[in-house]
Amino acid sequence: MGVEVHYFIGNHDIWCGDYLTKECGVIIHREPLTTEIHGKEFYLAHGDGLGDPDKKFKILRRMFHSQTLQTLFSAIHPRWSVELGLNWAKHSREKRIDGKEPEYMGENKEFLVLYTKEYLKGHPNINFFIYGHRHIELDLMLSVTSRVLILGDWINYFSYAVFDGENLFLEEYIEGETQV
Repeated sequence: MGVEVHYFIGNHDIWCGDYLTKECGVIIHREPLTTEIHGKEFYLAHGDGLGDPDKKFKILRRMFHSQTLQTLFSAIHPRWSVELGLNWAKHSREKRIDGKEPEYMGENKEFLVLYTKEYLKGHPNINFFIYGHRHIELDLMLSVTSRVLILGDWINYFSYAVFDGENLFLEEYIEGETQV
């Protein structure tokens, strides 16, 4: 129908390959994208790994993104590889309080906010920084002309952003009420 769909892969999507591109025409982004829309500068990213200082996490993330290791892992029979992935994810969730994503940690502790503030120093013309990954809703002014939005998620919040050409809004889909 002529609508471009851009997909920013994150921690659960790194092995998505080229299926969505070949079969559906989806534009896959593996890195953040800076783009201009109606005269406003946007920095768009999934958010996975941005600003996280944990060295073990960075090593593990590099391993997961390795084409060589992905090829080796895909050679394992799916019965074992899927079970390994599910157990890994379960173990990761069990480390969290009640298995839930941590609440907003505050402007001076939230990795994506800290990363954005640092990035903004070298790129002061960016108006909107938009991320997913953290599964929290956040709309924070960083300066007179710059905001950071963390979109929440489509599982618990049914949240998304709308840009009307001038303003950016964080919205929640409510079945039967939301106009599409």
